Amino acid sequence: MYSDGYVGLTRVNPDWSSPAEVKRDFRTASILRDGRVVFNIAGNKYRLVVWINYAYRVVYVRFIGTHAQYDAIDAQTI
Repeated sequence: MYSDGYVGLTRVNPDWSSPAEVKRDFRTASILRDGRVVFNIAGNKYRLVVWINYAYRVVYVRFIGTHAQYDAIDAQTI
């Protein structure tokens, strides 16, 4: 995710200061502990795992892959 980027037809400005703000923008996102968030892409065909540093409002991409590839990783530690 990039600052002021576009996801589908939705403009996204990831200036999130809390997990609640992520859920407000992406209701299907899974909030994990320690700033990790999992997004389902293309009807759950793909998964995106990010780590969000809420204090600095920075999003780090940790994993992008198919649902099957996601099942083989630990989203909390990748």
